[in-house]
Amino acid sequence: MAEIFESAGIALLYGLVGFVVMAVGFVALDLVTPGKLFHVVWTERNRGAAILLAGQTVAIGLVIEQSIRASESELGLGQGLASTLLYGLAGVVVMTLISLVVGLMTPGRMGAVVLDDSGDRPHPAAWVQAAMYLGTAFMVGAAVS
Repeated sequence: MAEIFESAGIALLYGLVGFVVMAVGFVALDLVTPGKLFHVVWTERNRGAAILLAGQTVAIGLVIEQSIRASESELGLGQGLASTLLYGLAGVVVMTLISLVVGLMTPGRMGAVVLDDSGDRPHPAAWVQAAMYLGTAFMVGAAVS
């Protein structure tokens, strides 16, 4: 029974690290998109913003998952938590940089284009940017393992 409690405690600690990284990712995405992301998604119900946030959240989850897998076999708990945090934050940084670079290469301000919710569907750029987040997660995840 003690082993179950220990495993649950470890899962809780890794979950808290993942939550911290996702919160940092949310703030980073908020900084590179127009308006306040929380308001844009939950109050304005902007589909493009929701796609970006969902893509980024899944991407960060993939990076965290790979980081945990890599740390389980090689490191102790403290080092495993630290490496998971650092790799997760590295993923957020790379995702944010890619978003900024692509924004510089596209016509108009990328964030404004992605959040253009005037049609009956999200702008295609929202899907592209969400896919870039996922692609970045696979790259960072591969680097971790």
